[in-house]
Amino acid sequence: MRKKFVWAMVLGIAGVAAPLSAHHSFAMFDQTKVLQANGATVRGFHWRNPHSFVVVDIKGRNGVTSYTLECNSTNLMTRAGWKFNTLKPGDKVDVVYYPLRNGTAGGMLKTLTLPNGKTLNGW
Repeated sequence: MRKKFVWAMVLGIAGVAAPLSAHHSFAMFDQTKVLQANGATVRGFHWRNPHSFVVVDIKGRNGVTSYTLECNSTNLMTRAGWKFNTLKPGDKVDVVYYPLRNGTAGGMLKTLTLPNGKTLNGW
């Protein structure tokens, strides 16, 4: 009986720990800095799990740069008002995001404001 209990505990702990170890850290994003880009052009919208992505072109001092912004899961984004067709290439949007710590073009999307003025949470 004791052996079955020990095996049940081992399997239970392994079942809980496996999904946690598969999820990545958010240490790559500098969540002490919040950047904003108004009038960004949507290049692509990747609606998928475990995380969706919005790719936008942002005009800066050195020209136009593409930023890949990580979002939440499709399940949580749907609850926040997103749909698979919320964004189309060419849409002009305002984005607020946490930048990547290493300084490359990208980050974690905080909010996105659509052309109609509706603001959606990305994370």
